[in-house]
Amino acid sequence: MITKFNTFWAFLGLLFVTSSAVAQDHGHEVHKEAAHHEEVAHDDSHHATALHEEDSETDIKAVIKETIDHHLADSYDFHITDGIGFPLPVILFDNGLKVFSSSKFHHGHEVASVDGDNYVLYHGKIYKALSTDIHTALDYDDHHHVTNEKPLDFSITKNVFMILVMAIFMFFLFSGIAKSYKTSLKPQKAGKFLEPIIIYVRDEIAIPNIGEKHYKKYMSYLLTVFFFIWFLNLAGMTPLGINVTGNIAITFSLALMTFIITQVSGKKDYWMHIFWMPGVPVVLKPVMAIIELIGLFVKPFSLMIRLYANMLAGHVVLMSIIGLIFVFGKWVISPAFFGLTLVLSLLELLVAALQAYIFTMLAALYFGSAVEEHDHH
Repeated sequence: MITKFNTFWAFLGLLFVTSSAVAQDHGHEVHKEAAHHEEVAHDDSHHATALHEEDSETDIKAVIKETIDHHLADSYDFHITDGIGFPLPVILFDNGLKVFSSSKFHHGHEVASVDGDNYVLYHGKIYKALSTDIHTALDYDDHHHVTNEKPLDFSITKNVFMILVMAIFMFFLFSGIAKSYKTSLKPQKAGKFLEPIIIYVRDEIAIPNIGEKHYKKYMSYLLTVFFFIWFLNLAGMTPLGINVTGNIAITFSLALMTFIITQVSGKKDYWMHIFWMPGVPVVLKPVMAIIELIGLFVKPFSLMIRLYANMLAGHVVLMSIIGLIFVFGKWVISPAFFGLTLVLSLLELLVAALQAYIFTMLAALYFGSAVEEHDHH
């Protein structure tokens, strides 16, 4: 069973990696000519109506795209809905430590002045400002790319904030469950739901892939990463704009931690099968070593991309379908899109658990290959 201290330190490691890692003219011209005055008037009226409808549809699409981008992107404040939200702390290293509230940026509309230095928020990134005027704070090259210096940024962004919230939530959740077993071996409250899942991870994931001899020392990490991914996937389905597991910096950190644990755990047989595979003709061993070395880095890369792409795609598809209701604006079509959204949302509940299961299963498989002992004849 996972212990509270293992959970806490696992999340501290995750937070350290992810906190240093970490959003982005339409015009129309139409000319028409006619010979008759009435036809001209009719055509102008028709043209104006069509142009208005086209502009309205374009505006709706732009709002939908902006909403999706805002939902997927990380940010320096936690925006829940219009007028409801709160700023987060900005932590910069630039001629010393600078800590201030993201509210100083006023959502990117003002320059933040801190201890004699000026900073500007532009497309989700913080730059050193050239002046205190937001209109002259940035400098651009010929390709309209910002050329301002960027300070070292260790801010508590929305994604990092959610990692902290989830760490605290899981810490107290599993601590409470562990304490309940001191008085009775019968699971209580949340333990009735979580104990079968923990046992499943142990009996169906850890033991078959790692083995009875070594599985215990990996259980803390496997359970932590399983519930971390699962709970955050579920939180991402709420309308709070949470997209932690759909952020490639987070999935990269998870894959990197899995990669490091695998390599540190590697026994002699593990490295022999990579650099000098037994049972293979000598002439082929260098070729196999190159292939195995490539596979060494492909495995964590696939872990990172699989989780990131699946969760990101789920968010985009669901929000795009909801947006289609407003694009078409027809009451006859709306129920169909609403029903499709409901079905896909239920499917996303399955995907949320499935992605956590797949990541944990593959991690256990990699750990098992690292500690496996082979009989050489």
